[in-house]
Amino acid sequence: MPPARGGEAGPVRASAGRSKGSFMQDELSDLLARCGQGDRRAFERLYRLASPRLYTVCLRLLRNESLAADALQEGFVKVWSHAASYNPGKGAPMTWMSSILRNRCLDLLRSMKSAPAEVDVEFEDMAFESQEPGPLDSVASGRDRAALMRCLEALSESQRQSILLAFYHGLTHSELADRLQTPLGTIKAWIRRGMQSLRECLE
Repeated sequence: MPPARGGEAGPVRASAGRSKGSFMQDELSDLLARCGQGDRRAFERLYRLASPRLYTVCLRLLRNESLAADALQEGFVKVWSHAASYNPGKGAPMTWMSSILRNRCLDLLRSMKSAPAEVDVEFEDMAFESQEPGPLDSVASGRDRAALMRCLEALSESQRQSILLAFYHGLTHSELADRLQTPLGTIKAWIRRGMQSLRECLE
């Protein structure tokens, strides 16, 4: 089954001080709660809303449309079976689901004794509130790679190394801290500042 072509949400009335992304997060959280109670209609709705973005996560890691589609389906089976364990207080719903999908992709890569062939975007610290593509999304689809490499060269050595290890090897912040023998807070700062510099450079 391919990723859904967007949701079928009705018009959303934004209240003062709340963004469209906040309403989306609320709906995803509610859908996960209903999935945890066995509501299949809620699962269908969740799939329509989340599968396009999560398919992109899979495709960036696997670099193969067929494998990405398989990982998406297997990942959503896990989302369904583990939905009752989702805790909104511990993370956004898209972050939680992307972690499940990302782990499934990494399992596939390990089983093939392979690794992503290109530099990928680190998902762990990206805000998923917005469903709009970010400044790095076009790079993942094959455009502006030369610009990306030029912008990477402009970063400090520590920022560039942290970002490439995170993107290329899929290391988490904790794994990077262990690998580089650097405090976790410093690793997060390097990646956060490096990502900001990349966005500004690419834009």
